[in-house]
Amino acid sequence: MKLAIILETKEHEKAWNAFRFGVAALKKGHQVKFFLMGEAVEVESIEDDQYNVPAEMQKLEEQGGELLACGTCLKSRQLEDQTSCPISTMFDCVEMVEWADKIVTF
Repeated sequence: MKLAIILETKEHEKAWNAFRFGVAALKKGHQVKFFLMGEAVEVESIEDDQYNVPAEMQKLEEQGGELLACGTCLKSRQLEDQTSCPISTMFDCVEMVEWADKIVTF
């Protein structure tokens, strides 16, 4: 199955669970594309001993998941030079939704 995951929060536990969900789906053989939107573009900088979001992001990419980030959202926070995610557009998000069999939002 093709899963599109849209994350719209930087709340530590929710972001951590979203990435854990994506990693679990990849381990079950699904294809996963992940789009960071709004304040979620800030999750790379989360520092939390209990909810290690950057580690889960890395696992998602290592397992073959695709990670995209809203360019407008990054620019409005002056983060476009501080992200490892490909800077993407709403058209990329629409294409991801068109590609997916299922869409999950956090």
